[in-house]
Amino acid sequence: MTDKKPVMLSGIKPTGELHIGNYFGAMRQQVELANAGTHTPYLMVADYHALNTVQDAEEMRRRTRELVMGYLAAGLDEKKVILFKQSEVPAHTELAWIFDTITTVPYLMRAHAYKDAEAKGREVSVGTFNYPVLMAADILLYNTAVVPVGQDQKQHIEYARDIGEKFNRTFGTETFRLPEPYILPHVAVVPGTDGQKMSKSYGNVIPLFGSREELAKAVMSIVTDSSGERPKNVYAIHTLVRSPKELEALYEQNKGNYKTLKEALIEDLDHFLTPLRTRYEEVKSDPSLIEQVLMDGKRAARAASEAKMEEVRRTIGVV
Repeated sequence: MTDKKPVMLSGIKPTGELHIGNYFGAMRQQVELANAGTHTPYLMVADYHALNTVQDAEEMRRRTRELVMGYLAAGLDEKKVILFKQSEVPAHTELAWIFDTITTVPYLMRAHAYKDAEAKGREVSVGTFNYPVLMAADILLYNTAVVPVGQDQKQHIEYARDIGEKFNRTFGTETFRLPEPYILPHVAVVPGTDGQKMSKSYGNVIPLFGSREELAKAVMSIVTDSSGERPKNVYAIHTLVRSPKELEALYEQNKGNYKTLKEALIEDLDHFLTPLRTRYEEVKSDPSLIEQVLMDGKRAARAASEAKMEEVRRTIGVV
């Protein structure tokens, strides 16, 4: 990796079992971008962000390892990426506090996550309210040029740009580069087994690295509309692994025969996922690989972030 390449940063929260919605909705595209060699890629396990929902130490450790293993199994080249845990780079929380001092409460009240929680009558933690500020620190620490996101996450980048611009204006410097969103192309909104967007919070997922039996159980539970000839949710998931042209004859020949179509989906998903499952088990059998990847990532991320923080500290006058 070379420092002359623009920096690309992605963050992922270790908050649950990986499912095919994670893979087709973000992981596959993130891996392709990281491996492409066009940027210096940082991939951050956002464990401090995850604390808003995961408040069990053993679960946090397990989910973190599973997430790293999942990305390696999905084809991420650990030699081409700086993969690190947010919690192991102290500059993230230090910079977030500095940004807190120039960020107003009314501004943060516009954030989607806060507004959604408030609308649902939930008691909002400071961590949830302050989420955009820590995320801005995550992004701006590394002179990030682009952040791959889905369309629904664009506001995160807008917050980072606004906070970085305000810091620069307040202190009369050009300390922070203002990042651009990179809207991931060909991102699939994967329906869950109940027809809603696939999400672990809805309990409607098809596991990415589960056994064939677990895969079959999830697929057979997909909700179908008995009034239609083509089961919408089954077909939508099927198009992730086979083209509509390939599926046309299958669905035409089995109009209304949902059991046969689900069985065909099981076969095609299993065929697609088997190499990923195999690689996942290989990675899982070598714990030292995960430790080494995270150690290398911590070292590189700390070096880059500390260099930026020295500049920030001089700019605000604390050194």
